Amino acid sequence: MFGKRSGTDTDLRAPKPGAVSPEPAPAPAPTVSRAPPPPAVASPPLAPIKAPPPPPMENRRSDNYYEVKATIFGALIEAIDLAQLAKLDSESAREEIRDIVNEIIAIKNIVMSIAEQEELLDDICNDVLGYGPLEPLLSRDDIADIMVNGANTVYIEVAGKIQRTGIRFRDNQQLLNICQRIVSQVGRRVDESSPICDARLADGSRVNAIVPPLSIDGPTLTIRKFKKDKLTLDQLVKFGAISPEGAEILQIIGRVRCNVLISGGTGSGKTTLLNCLTNYIEHDERVITCEDAAELQLQQPHVVRLETRPPNIEGEGQVTMRELVRNCLRMRPERIIVGEVRGPEAFDLLQAMNTGHDGSMGTLHANNPREALSRCESMITMGGFSLPSRTIREMICASIDVIVQAARLRDGSRRITHITEVMGMEGDTIITQDIFVYDLVGEDANGKIIGRHRSTGIGRPKFWERARYYGDEKRLAAALDAAEVAPTK
Repeated sequence: MFGKRSGTDTDLRAPKPGAVSPEPAPAPAPTVSRAPPPPAVASPPLAPIKAPPPPPMENRRSDNYYEVKATIFGALIEAIDLAQLAKLDSESAREEIRDIVNEIIAIKNIVMSIAEQEELLDDICNDVLGYGPLEPLLSRDDIADIMVNGANTVYIEVAGKIQRTGIRFRDNQQLLNICQRIVSQVGRRVDESSPICDARLADGSRVNAIVPPLSIDGPTLTIRKFKKDKLTLDQLVKFGAISPEGAEILQIIGRVRCNVLISGGTGSGKTTLLNCLTNYIEHDERVITCEDAAELQLQQPHVVRLETRPPNIEGEGQVTMRELVRNCLRMRPERIIVGEVRGPEAFDLLQAMNTGHDGSMGTLHANNPREALSRCESMITMGGFSLPSRTIREMICASIDVIVQAARLRDGSRRITHITEVMGMEGDTIITQDIFVYDLVGEDANGKIIGRHRSTGIGRPKFWERARYYGDEKRLAAALDAAEVAPTK
């Protein structure tokens, strides 16, 4: 099936349609070179790439490793027929590549240990079939973010802390080709004429790529990973992001169809929280989601997912978030979920919330509930709507029931800091009332933030009647009473 033919690096970097991205699964043991077994090793011993934890393995690679890999890689491109390779499934393609690489190692009489050879085989398979050096990071479920700042600098976020890895790419061209491979899977492109792109991986992880000339030191790739096991409110309680009583209040808010705005800074957990709240949507409701890059992971059976589209190379064909939100009003939605409100679509979302689509939700960037309301107003104003400020504020009051504030604290932990109701207008001012707050108490000897979640003592929140309509007023009263004195955490 595979025969000699001339090829170039470009053949590898632009795989034919049909090549399947590999699953990070254990590969069979490699065929070892027939050269005399290693006392003499060409490069320092390397840890197997499958070892779960972090960076050390890459730090121990010498330049010689990359030279050997480049030699073998070039010979592989000469020996393999990529068109035929594209027709195979992932596992079979990996087997073929491993067999040919083992033959090349034997023919060229390259001396290396079994561990080195195994790592090299995995490396080359990842380059041809997957996302190259990113594959071992993508397979780890403890990583929240992967940040690639050019070919030689890769950072990850683990447990709320950012750390540098030893992972590196062959050069900026390899990194650019991996960026193109990722975005092409969702029908987008990233190049000099379109240097910024949002996309997603097959598992729903969100991707942002920005390349030269905008990114001066080489292509920059940021991947927001999602855990394979979807987080729930119970797990957020276990992690200390919210107290059990606060989680109960959020469950009731989700179930009784309050219109919810989730506010927070970058990396504070807004999308995770939105996913958790959508778990309490009834399974017989029709839900329509609108996103820039589809990343929400709703579990309901009746979900329609919509995604914006950038303009094509001629500058035509763009579909904006506002057009999606307006269109979904014609699709008989019961709930509308907007992944992130960042522009004039705020007006259309508020209109939807105020015209019978109770239980709609969205997220936006803001540092506190009051600022979230101000941002809503400013986004509508910047959208070119010539409405008086009071009219916009009245619309906000009539549309939004609850603001949930998420925050990432300085020790890297994430907390839900406010559950706040929008009460109405007093003069020209929007009145809010905190139902549930997080108080900072101090920090322990290790620098970990100590705080507590507590109810503010509101006897009957504004959505009490709504809770009673759904038969949840006793649960709500019990949760509010239990949360008035919460233990310090």
